Order: sequence, then C-alpha cells, then structure tokens
Amino acid sequence: MIDKDIIMIRQKELKRIQVVHMVLEGMITQIEASEMISLSERQIRRIIKRIKEEGNSGIVHKSRGKVSSRKLPKKLMERVVLLYQEKYQGFGPTLFCEKLIEIENIHISDETVRKWLIEAGQWKNERKHKTHRKWRARRQHCGEMVQMDGSHHDWFEGRGAKSVMA
Repeated sequence: MIDKDIIMIRQKELKRIQVVHMVLEGMITQIEASEMISLSERQIRRIIKRIKEEGNSGIVHKSRGKVSSRKLPKKLMERVVLLYQEKYQGFGPTLFCEKLIEIENIHISDETVRKWLIEAGQWKNERKHKTHRKWRARRQHCGEMVQMDGSHHDWFEGRGAKSVMA
C-alpha cells in the first residue's frame, strides 16, 4: 500500500504537476500553462486528462523502468565477446562486426559491438593521435638542397633528351 502512495518523479515533472494543478484550480489558462512549461496546448489537455484519471502518477511516462523492446539478449552479447576473445582478438570493432556478418552470420551494429567490447574490457576507446611533423635536417651550406624528379614526362617537348633524375 505504501508503494502506491510514493511517486518517483523528476524535477521537470514536478513543475508540470504544479502547473497542471494551477490550471485545474482555474488560476491560469491552458495557453498560459503551455507557455510556462514549453508544451503545446494539446499536450497540456492530454496531461490534464491523464492527471484527472490517474492522479499525480499520470505524469510519469508509461515506459519508465521497463526494458527496451530493442535490447539484444545477454546471451548474444556473451557469445559475441567470447568469439572476439577466441577468434578475432586484435580486430577493431568495425572489422570484427564485418566478420560477424560475413562468417558468423550475426547482424549487429558496429557501435553495439564497440560498446560490448568496452564493457568486457576487450577494447579501449582511445583515439590514435597523428605524429607531429618532423623538420628535415638543415643542409650544411646556404641554398644547398637535394632535388629529385621522377617524372617521365617529355618536359622539353621533343627539343632535347628525356630528363629523368634519380
């Protein structure tokens, strides 16, 4: 019985309840309420109807606390992580995901695989930084520079010998 009386709500929902009660008491209009909590007038009417029918617990979203219908089974996650450990160790999540589709016939997004591997401690979410450029070594004399040209193009347009330097 005690569980029915206690409602776990967020601060945003508490403000909505207060505004809806102000509308029910006639202190403000539905238009003013919609402006106060940044909802449309239609949504205000729907919330008022639910609070009249269900009480203050009507403000809470119906899917709160329920498992998503899109969530993949835990057995599948365990199988994927085990496959990674046994056959595909060292593969990145994207390549591993491609091999899952190609060889194992398991269709999962690469981001899901990446998340599962990070949770299992098999993959670290680190960016690979590019090495900073290195300056070439200075020449001994001012103006000295080695130049190379590997092009076989007829630079002199038939007026001279081919000029390819190596």
